[in-house]
Amino acid sequence: MVFEQLRSLICEMLGVEESAVTMNSVILEDFDADSLDLVEIVMGVEEQFGIEIPDDTIEQFRTVGDVVHYIEENA
Repeated sequence: MVFEQLRSLICEMLGVEESAVTMNSVILEDFDADSLDLVEIVMGVEEQFGIEIPDDTIEQFRTVGDVVHYIEENA
């Protein structure tokens, strides 16, 4: 459930196909995203899941799975 919601968010924000988004997808490399894109994704996650993600935690997000695991542990 968390993965599907995050995948939809990433697809909407970055304009990528759902089939391209997996748990192992590297956000900055696989989606040709930059740090601003990552911040926007995090803001969307915070709003959608009602959590606050500290700035130093954002730097640890490499893959989609990293974000999913963080949401599952903190939402």
